[in-house]
Amino acid sequence: MKKTLSFLLIFIMTGTLFVGCTSKKVDVKTEDKPLVIGMELAYPPFETKDAKGNPSGISVDLAKALGEYLKRPVKIENTNWDGLIPSLQTGKVDVVISSMTITDERKKVVDFSNPYAHSYLGLLVNNNSNINKVEDLNRDDKVIDVKKGTTGYIYANAKLTKAKINALTSENACVTEVVQGKADAFIYDQLTIYRQNQSNKETTKAILIPFQDSENWGMAVNKGNSELLNKINSFIKEYKAKGGFNKLTNKYMLEEKKIFDKLSFPWFFD
Repeated sequence: MKKTLSFLLIFIMTGTLFVGCTSKKVDVKTEDKPLVIGMELAYPPFETKDAKGNPSGISVDLAKALGEYLKRPVKIENTNWDGLIPSLQTGKVDVVISSMTITDERKKVVDFSNPYAHSYLGLLVNNNSNINKVEDLNRDDKVIDVKKGTTGYIYANAKLTKAKINALTSENACVTEVVQGKADAFIYDQLTIYRQNQSNKETTKAILIPFQDSENWGMAVNKGNSELLNKINSFIKEYKAKGGFNKLTNKYMLEEKKIFDKLSFPWFFD
């Protein structure tokens, strides 16, 4: 009898422990998992920080809208530019939304969404440099600053081979060198060039006339993640149809839009 009772007690206790252990296993639905989005918060007004140090800008608003569409909470992972694609490959982030141009080289290692914006390169030129067009930079006495890893960097190394090309790690460092006359020009997107010229009118001039084909921007996911990519493409289509990109323009770049229209330059989201 005692053995029977002992056996029953052991059976009940074992069963209780088993239930207790299995109850801790909670299936986490995809919708409950944070959507981790990588971006370099150093490119206003697209990716930057507000006065309190919080992520802010066009790409941040876009990321939050994507999270709402997917019904997932969003976490912004501030990442250096050259670490964005590796962060995708290692699973540290789910998506990169960081004004990233779709290039054949990048498509070898990540998958891009349909384009959601496009841009052109421009020149920020020191006033004392005799530069009126991009071809004027292709001389051995000219110094060009570019941000490492950008399409400006790629363009300069491919097209302006006679010049000295300095690849720096930040936009501000490139601008400072042009302002100080240490570099003749900085190659970057039109919008940034316009803004930096407005902040440094006494020492620089902006050459905004496009000198290459437009660059399409896309959201990047890890290679082969077609499920997430298809959802992102559906989001972009719906967001544009509902006027989302027009709202972003009005919120962050209304003045620049007027200037671009005046110059008959195509707009980022058109």
